[in-house]
Amino acid sequence: MSALRSSPSPDPANRRRHQRYVTPPMYTGIAVRPLDEEGFRFEGHAYNISEGGIQFELDHPIEPGRAVALRIDLPAPLGFASRRGLQPDIGPGRAVFAIGNVVWIDDDDVAGPVRHAVAFTRFCRLGDRERLLRQLTSGLYTLVA
Repeated sequence: MSALRSSPSPDPANRRRHQRYVTPPMYTGIAVRPLDEEGFRFEGHAYNISEGGIQFELDHPIEPGRAVALRIDLPAPLGFASRRGLQPDIGPGRAVFAIGNVVWIDDDDVAGPVRHAVAFTRFCRLGDRERLLRQLTSGLYTLVA
């Protein structure tokens, strides 16, 4: 398991440690399970992601403070990678697994999906952090304004 390293934000007005990237709409699937439960039973999609955390949507709210495991299914940009001379990251190993804590939810008591934000505390497998960073810096993603 690899621990996260933080790097300071280049903008002193921005308190975030890591740059956030917009994920391709509806193409970055996510599965979530509270650490005290078995199996990934909640599925949704990501809105944005960084080395330090992720914002995503689920149909079921998970309360802030709860520790969760995440499986982030990064898109496999085969055409995009080949056009830029990159090796595409394909196959079952392209998912990134991380542990983190729910830091906030946007649950307005209206039926429908709930936005969540999770701060990563660690990556689960050797290479998960590097796989995520390689994707984020591939040119497929744009920075969050």
